[in-house]
Amino acid sequence: MGCDGGTIPKRHELVKGPRKVEKVDKNAELVARWYYCALSQEKLCRPIVACELGRLYNKDAVIEFLLDKSADKTPMEAASHIKSIKNVTELNLADNPAWSGDKESIKGDKYDDIQSARFICPVVGLEMNGRHRFCFLRNCGCVFSERALKEIKSEVCHKCGVPFQEEDVIVLNGNKEDVEVLKKRMEDRRLKSKLEKKSKKCKATESASQQDSTAGPSKAKSGKDCIKSSSGEKRQIIFTKSSDNGNSSVPGKVNKAASATKRSIADSEEKSEAYKSIFTSHSSAKRSKEECSNWVTHTAYCF
Repeated sequence: MGCDGGTIPKRHELVKGPRKVEKVDKNAELVARWYYCALSQEKLCRPIVACELGRLYNKDAVIEFLLDKSADKTPMEAASHIKSIKNVTELNLADNPAWSGDKESIKGDKYDDIQSARFICPVVGLEMNGRHRFCFLRNCGCVFSERALKEIKSEVCHKCGVPFQEEDVIVLNGNKEDVEVLKKRMEDRRLKSKLEKKSKKCKATESASQQDSTAGPSKAKSGKDCIKSSSGEKRQIIFTKSSDNGNSSVPGKVNKAASATKRSIADSEEKSEAYKSIFTSHSSAKRSKEECSNWVTHTAYCF
């Protein structure tokens, strides 16, 4: 029945203490992070992409994640920061010539060496198996070991020759401190891009408004000129009717029109005076002839 026969139970048998923390197998963790997609949990196969936090994905899995717009879509922590395909970079990886592949381990009777990896650093030759820190460049997507970037310092990519800065270097599968630094850079970069887009939109709207303003006054000026010309014609008519006094209070074009009307009136008056002079001279000639004939007849009668 227990506790008979002089047995004394110990403390650890009666009191339950705290559970021991389960330790994660480092080898399993490395395999999960470096050999499998962080989104679909499938084996990494080309094309392989990396996000701005340094996580590895299959490109097909990222595209399917972005295209899935259903309401039942479960939030994924590994891809919550990926809003478009522009947020990931396709990696330019160098194959490991010593890697035999999965063909020999199909039957399961072969030991899988975790130390051997599919990809290596093209400069130093270190295998990308999680034992060494690797980085990639955002501009070109080339992957190098951190040792190669530190030993051979340059501002140009060692593989393709594309220039880069320190902010463009992203650590693959880094620790918590690296992820925090990369997250801050990502937020700053996205904020900067938003501000640039807003400034471009503001400049485009300002240029469009300036074009409209320059086109508007020209049209308005042309309309005003037409009105002025029409009003000028009316003022010309009024001026010709009231131009007897010879005083004009209309400036500009109306004065010219008034002078033109004065000239026309003066010309008409001169013509009328010429006609009058001709008519008077003709009538005076007729009268002189009649007087002469009358005088001749009178003198003949007298004699």
